[in-house]
Amino acid sequence: MTEPTGSMMIAGGPVTGTGERIRAIDPSSGSPLEPAFGHGDDSHVERACAAAAEAFGGYRRTPLADRAAFLERIADNIEGLGEALVERAHAETGLPLARLHGERGRTTGQLRMFAELLRRGDLEVPRVDPAVPERTPPRADIRQRWVPLGPVAVFGASNFPLAFSVAGGDTASALAAGCPVVVKGHDAHPGTSELVARAITDAVAASGLPAGTFSLLFGSGPGLGVRLVTDERIKAVGFTGSRPGGLALVAAARSRPTPIPVYAEMSSTNPVFLLPGALAERGEEIARGFVGSLTSGAGQFCTNPGVVVAVDGPELRRFLELAAELVGGSEAATMLTPGIAEAYAAGLRDLGEHPSVQVLARGPETELPVACRPALLATDAEDYVADEALRQEVFGACSIVVRCRDAAQVRAVAEALEGQLTTTVHAAGDDRAEAGALLEVLELKSGRVLFDGWPTGVEVGHAMVHGGPFPATSDTRTTSVGTLAVERFLRPVAYQDVPVDLLPSSVAEGNPDGLLRRVDGRPDRH
Repeated sequence: MTEPTGSMMIAGGPVTGTGERIRAIDPSSGSPLEPAFGHGDDSHVERACAAAAEAFGGYRRTPLADRAAFLERIADNIEGLGEALVERAHAETGLPLARLHGERGRTTGQLRMFAELLRRGDLEVPRVDPAVPERTPPRADIRQRWVPLGPVAVFGASNFPLAFSVAGGDTASALAAGCPVVVKGHDAHPGTSELVARAITDAVAASGLPAGTFSLLFGSGPGLGVRLVTDERIKAVGFTGSRPGGLALVAAARSRPTPIPVYAEMSSTNPVFLLPGALAERGEEIARGFVGSLTSGAGQFCTNPGVVVAVDGPELRRFLELAAELVGGSEAATMLTPGIAEAYAAGLRDLGEHPSVQVLARGPETELPVACRPALLATDAEDYVADEALRQEVFGACSIVVRCRDAAQVRAVAEALEGQLTTTVHAAGDDRAEAGALLEVLELKSGRVLFDGWPTGVEVGHAMVHGGPFPATSDTRTTSVGTLAVERFLRPVAYQDVPVDLLPSSVAEGNPDGLLRRVDGRPDRH
């Protein structure tokens, strides 16, 4: 089926929500889209969580090769939806078709990446400390492996209807870890969410897995979302969205009788530091790259370059002249939802009316109903450091340039930053010493430090970190992109003097799975 029906999916079957009826809005026209979707209620949360808890025992014991085949089947099913999926996502978000084709490829690619991780046996590196009976005192036989946490709640993001939504990185990594998943779909793209949920549900059935391995619900964050997070059968949460939304879920999870981790990606302004040598050497190239990154996708990326920091002088002024010209000529773009567009306009208005801020450029006026007009602003370092209001994220194609007196003030700005998903440095050969000093600060402020590039665009791979110190995320130790993401949904267990016939195969004698293990702290595959 390639047309949405207005259903949630609970443990393998379509379910009609009984609560508030919602429709996606075509942001290019402001028109509602059919069908209507009913929000779920407490009974739907109960059914989904009960099914996930029942499925957990069987799903976590699924052989890794079978789990890998399941993830690959999900990817195949998503691709099997063809153009219908991309066209529905386009209608619900206004995102360009080319962007959505790429996002679909990223979604299926990360599912297959986790499948490959499982097939290679690289989900974990078990540890074995063999018994040393002759030691005084004797050392017991101790073996360590990871086990899945249990059912995971995932909250779909507004700005990535595929790659950070129903079958996105949180869902893929949780399923790879052996955890059933209950997704709260985003109201901005319910039809897209239903189509992907059906692809996952069909893969569950075709793989012979417990039906409760996956469910999709719709509902409000403060209502159904909090109810989901506070259900004692849910053992972890993955979230991508606003800081208020993420913090509300963190608070709810901490209030439970048994608190659970919430891995929330929330807020980041992604500062870019332009060092003097780089501005002098290639200021025009940097200006063009900056505006391209800023305006791409109406600035609706969590890694959008929302702050530029540089020493004031002729080179920076030339950069600002060209950047302002380019921003002023950048056409308005359709934003994802009316609510996001309203929040962008309000945030930009607050910044533009601040007495310490200059508005250098705005994109042309537009008649688009849900639009983002790009904006470039400027302020001085003293004001930026002193006023927290200037450091808040404005989600959209808006960036503020912070003018500094000297390199020392650039470092002071860096020190004043909140936690970030990314920080970027543009440097030339003459900037090497200053770049090194900045790097020591920025590596403590962000999850990813880039040189001579732009933060938009997150490679899905083994070394990527898409996380960062608070408030970029609620847990600075983790990433939501890349194979390391699976560790969020696992925990270590030590087996001490367990009879050899009862040991799990990953830590059994003779290493029957052929895994890379640490034996007495040393890598070993034997």
